[in-house]
Amino acid sequence: MDFHLGFLVLCSVLVLASGNSRNLPIVSFEEGYSHLFGDDNLMVLRDGKSVHLSLDKRTGSGFVSQDLYLHGFFSASIKLPADYTAGVVVAFYMSNGDMYEKNHDELDFEFLGNIRGKDWRIQTNVYGNGSTSTGREERYGLWFDPSEDFHHYSILWTQNQIIFYVDNVPIREIKRTEAMGGDFPSKPMTLYATIWDGSDWATNGGRYRVNYKYAPYIAEFSNFVLHGCAINPIEPSSKCDHASNSDSISTGITSEQRTKMESFRTKHMQYSYCYDKNRYKIPPPECVIDPREAEQLRGFDPVTFGGVRRHHGKHHHRSRSSTAI
Repeated sequence: MDFHLGFLVLCSVLVLASGNSRNLPIVSFEEGYSHLFGDDNLMVLRDGKSVHLSLDKRTGSGFVSQDLYLHGFFSASIKLPADYTAGVVVAFYMSNGDMYEKNHDELDFEFLGNIRGKDWRIQTNVYGNGSTSTGREERYGLWFDPSEDFHHYSILWTQNQIIFYVDNVPIREIKRTEAMGGDFPSKPMTLYATIWDGSDWATNGGRYRVNYKYAPYIAEFSNFVLHGCAINPIEPSSKCDHASNSDSISTGITSEQRTKMESFRTKHMQYSYCYDKNRYKIPPPECVIDPREAEQLRGFDPVTFGGVRRHHGKHHHRSRSSTAI
């Protein structure tokens, strides 16, 4: 990709992603992705634009983008399994862990299943330069049942900003700051989608596990958008970096979208590392504390977000995974 084409791609990403992902070209599975694992647990439908990933007692499944990207807008419509889904994890994420084992970057959507009658939850996470010791998880409920129909899940990643969207509503924004340093994802990544058994941690800290009586668990994917600066890993270039230096980054979230984002986070956010007083006595330096979010989370879990000690169990400590409830 030459400089001019790369510049046009990234500019269009910033302008169009701030509106509706349906304005961006949808690619077929064969155009954009390849089989990752799971044998015939990955099924491409006849239209070539939809895929089923299934989890059974034998294996999960997944696919991966054919190209490596440095910044862009990435989206898919996803319908999650219904009924009893405890322990099931569906992931839609970007990573370069296969290239950088000790200092990888990652941007995650993780969908965490639940027992019958309880809702799916979404978890987002960000790693840069292998900073896995600093968990940057956030977890949310939803205003809809993600197993009843398809919904859009999108990631906008630029040189200075990351935004996670659900149905074109931004739910989380990470701005690059000096305090984050190399913890802001900055190396080329590929896009992945997987379904797998997360029984050890995904539902109430592992209390509820996958029950294969309800298998196969099927996650459906369609409307793939891979709109970014693709690079050749053998001949890396800085053209993408130059292309992403556009000042139009500020158009990533409109004023209307920001209002919706604030409303979503106040109503639906269940966990944020920035407010976790048990993990971080002082919030990590990139955190911007919102008093409304702080109050909402304290009401949801006063132990984690209020710094209140539990009265039962002298040596009981809340583990990282037990926040997934």
